[in-house]
Amino acid sequence: SKSDRSGTGEECPIGVQGEMCNKGYNTMKGIQKPEATAEVIDRNGFLHSGDLGVKDEEGNYRITGRIKDMIIRGGENIYPREIEELLYQMEGIKDVQVAGIPPRNTEAVGAFIILHEGVEMNEFDVRDFCDGKIARYKIPKYIFFVDEFPMTGSGKIQKFKLKDVGLELCRKQGIEII
Repeated sequence: SKSDRSGTGEECPIGVQGEMCNKGYNTMKGIQKPEATAEVIDRNGFLHSGDLGVKDEEGNYRITGRIKDMIIRGGENIYPREIEELLYQMEGIKDVQVAGIPPRNTEAVGAFIILHEGVEMNEFDVRDFCDGKIARYKIPKYIFFVDEFPMTGSGKIQKFKLKDVGLELCRKQGIEII
């Protein structure tokens, strides 16, 4: 196993996030569709998982997110899990999901927040909480207070649908996406 630095094939140094890849007798050789195999198994035989992870000093890996969930804003990669973990520390937040809201050229950070019962909070409270704790470009531009997240039948959050939910909420609230 290794964490791959941005698809270069190089192993990431300790503490540097990369894609989780593995190779060995227990790794599949491929699937019946060669083009699909080429998407997940590189020329060196490493299976690319789509998971992001970091290796610690003891050689253990910690999963830190999914590549597909990554938000690209002005050339910067933003990992939703980092923002979610910060917002979970804010008193009153029961659950939170962060996803990119796609304007014309680049994605903006959107936070979808479920509050504990009886808690009142507004978007300024959330931004103030984030200020000074994460880089400014990671602070959510769009903050939505919701009752639930889109889920699969088996109870998994459908993060990809949050973009559409965000666009629809902006439309309903008269917020122009620029």
